[in-house]
Amino acid sequence: PATVGEYPHTVDSRPIGMFDSGFGGLTVARALIDLLPNEDLVYVGDTGRYPYGPRDLGEVREFALEITEHLLSTHDVKMVVVACNTASAAALDELQKITPVPVIGVIEPGAAALLDATRSGRVGVIGTVGTIGSGAYQRAVAQNSDAVELSCAACPGFVEFVERGETDSEQVHVLAERLLAPLVDADIDSLLLGCTHYPFLARTISDVMGRGVVLVDSADATAFCVSDMLRSGDALRDGTDRGGVHQFESSGDIEAFRALGRQLLGPELDEVAALSWPEARS
Repeated sequence: PATVGEYPHTVDSRPIGMFDSGFGGLTVARALIDLLPNEDLVYVGDTGRYPYGPRDLGEVREFALEITEHLLSTHDVKMVVVACNTASAAALDELQKITPVPVIGVIEPGAAALLDATRSGRVGVIGTVGTIGSGAYQRAVAQNSDAVELSCAACPGFVEFVERGETDSEQVHVLAERLLAPLVDADIDSLLLGCTHYPFLARTISDVMGRGVVLVDSADATAFCVSDMLRSGDALRDGTDRGGVHQFESSGDIEAFRALGRQLLGPELDEVAALSWPEARS
């Protein structure tokens, strides 16, 4: 078998696999579809078990291992994109050690993009309770630069608003004002949206933070990392006369996933397949 991070030097027509607790990872899927239109993609939205943020990281790690095994055994993916910050914080290191194809998360690309964006050196990260509590972003920023002042804030409730399709309600605005107040006081100039759900709240977050604060989304940075890794391994699916095939699976209500997912992603999200886990693991 191939070792982690290596490919045979042939054009690889297998799909890219990716997963998230629900809809948030669709921001990364959108970036990947736009950047690599020829690539096939399989997206798993684990809506039957969302949100991941308040869960114990050990439990999230088990979920991530289970979904990755599904992507490998059922879809024979050539790469796994952990399009969920909480799952990246909980399981990325282990997945990279044991998975026979490359695995990429959203934390390292996001941290690098945040450092590129700042002018003053005062930056912020918002994420789920699990992500912020894990210290993953604090470590990623510290490893890349010791010259920045980082402020972090957990934002419980944001994911649930997005999953209900309430991205611009008065209630979410009031919540944002309360949760983001420490970052406003910290006078940051760049804010990383450290959860793939949060770009759907970008207008509300920007209203609270002010126009002087640059919002950094890890989706584009992650897509470029995927592209670079595939290209360096001669694993891009180039030279095809058809666009990529995009498959979507949900462990929750598939019609609800399709309806809201199409609003968030676009027409590429057409059909959604039902996915269920063994009872002992649910």
